[in-house]
Amino acid sequence: MLPRTAGAGVIVLLSDIPDDRNYDVVVAGAGAGGMAAALYAAIAGKKVLLAEHTEFLGGTTALSAGTIWAPNTRHAAGSGDSAEKAALFLDNVVGNYARPALRRAFLDAAPEAIRTLEDSTDVQFRAYPLHPDYVQEVDGATLRGRALEALPFDGRKLGKAFALLRPPIPEFTVLGGMMVSRGDIDHLLKMTKSATSFVHAVKLLARHASDRLRHPRGTRLVMGNALVGRFVRSLLDRDVDIVMNTSVTELHRNNGAVDGVTLRCGDVVRHIGAAKAVVLAGGGFIRHPTRRAALLAKPVPEFSPVAPGSTGELQDLALALGARFCEGNLDNAFWAPVSLRKRADGTMAIFPHFVLDRSKPGTVCVNKNGKRFVNESTSYHLFARAMYDANKRSPNIPAYFIADAVALKRYGLGMVRPGGRGLKPYLAEGYLTQGATLRDLAQKLGIDAGNLERTVAAMNGYAKTGIDAEFARGSTPYHHAAGDPKVRPNPNLGPIATPPFYAIRLVPADIGAANGLVTNDDAQVLGFNDVPISGLYACGADMQSIMGGTYPGPGVTLGPAITFAYRAMRHALGAKDEAGSPRR
Repeated sequence: MLPRTAGAGVIVLLSDIPDDRNYDVVVAGAGAGGMAAALYAAIAGKKVLLAEHTEFLGGTTALSAGTIWAPNTRHAAGSGDSAEKAALFLDNVVGNYARPALRRAFLDAAPEAIRTLEDSTDVQFRAYPLHPDYVQEVDGATLRGRALEALPFDGRKLGKAFALLRPPIPEFTVLGGMMVSRGDIDHLLKMTKSATSFVHAVKLLARHASDRLRHPRGTRLVMGNALVGRFVRSLLDRDVDIVMNTSVTELHRNNGAVDGVTLRCGDVVRHIGAAKAVVLAGGGFIRHPTRRAALLAKPVPEFSPVAPGSTGELQDLALALGARFCEGNLDNAFWAPVSLRKRADGTMAIFPHFVLDRSKPGTVCVNKNGKRFVNESTSYHLFARAMYDANKRSPNIPAYFIADAVALKRYGLGMVRPGGRGLKPYLAEGYLTQGATLRDLAQKLGIDAGNLERTVAAMNGYAKTGIDAEFARGSTPYHHAAGDPKVRPNPNLGPIATPPFYAIRLVPADIGAANGLVTNDDAQVLGFNDVPISGLYACGADMQSIMGGTYPGPGVTLGPAITFAYRAMRHALGAKDEAGSPRR
């Protein structure tokens, strides 16, 4: 048990909480949605208990880039964004795959949800200078202003609680645990060419060297770890009780209303009252023992980078009370192509290919027949969905992502870092395949050599003209943002001509649930005949996605998670709407 200090909160053992203790709000799950719900209730002065199923705080949020998609906030100033423009964009992308009223509720509350955090807590954001919506082909899309990131955070401010943060994916760190953002990567790659980058890189390296003398990993937190760290600091500052390794085994119902939970940690069982609300934020169904196979595309991925606590157990409890899952989604999960490599400790490294390599010049992705099947620069969600769609016609799982020697050295390839050094372990383990010629590479991979040669010849022609006549790679600002701006005429296209040639295998993986419990606009879980189950709320991946299984832009999971946590607490705690009427 960590000691409580004045205004510093506490991580408690379940055994330290008396049986039948009452709280105003009990939140189950400590990802972004759960922590936000607990924090909003604490801001309102309520007594809150946050129960986390695993040994770490942060859920999948801690493993992610931590981007928040929240249109029309104070950070959108100068971007040309508006609520009307964002609504038009979502109408065009999401359409009837989700209820329009639900996304209107999100757009209405997102600016206030972000402002409340920034005005009252240590959770602080900034807009990315350039982070386009993923679907640029429709009206309402923007290039900047909607995608927010948490400011870097000093993990040392958490004291002993730093050890409870879920570490990032190891392959997304460098030098034994140093976290780097996209901007940091640019500086590290240019440190010998730019005085500004050199100074930035030296500061990073010096800080990390100092950290490693005292901590098992770097304490300069960025991306999802920064967001989680800021939430945890704010929760402790507001005296929120947090229990770890604790499961909700029962929802208490009295006169039709949920008013408490049964918690279990090992052999310790406690019955806890919740006067205002129980919030389900357990991360969704992705690791559920049967629902995963029932709801995901086939073949069901063997591996997922989603945090281990996303077991769907909380949803099962709600379903037993009459709740239901959403119907009519385009898809039940969000997707990304990943590459796999077994670590030295026997665990599997699951590396999501988001932006660092797929859009770079000198690369191409082909199927078993040696042919392209997708615009390599499209969003990771659409890329993986294309793998599934194409696999219905010909073998596309796995797919083969190919680069020449210049591209590999300049941009890296999956877990292979830029620079082209240290390739032997990757080659020996089969993660990376090398061929002296394209035909040699094709033979080693077992793909059609003639088609591969013709595919690469076509790509080299597109690199000269700047126009991808097959899949329009490099035709939108989103594509360009992930390309190489120094390459002309198209930053996403370059010759694949310098041997040796390299390839890694890509498979689709689910990176989060897009289906969940049906709720109303205030995140109340709905029971029979769409009547709210009083006292029961859901947010994050336990709630149905307001995007209907589409993936319009960066952070479209975390933005709604935080916003509906805000709406849930505003409703549960009896806040009034603009007309002065109680919301509950």
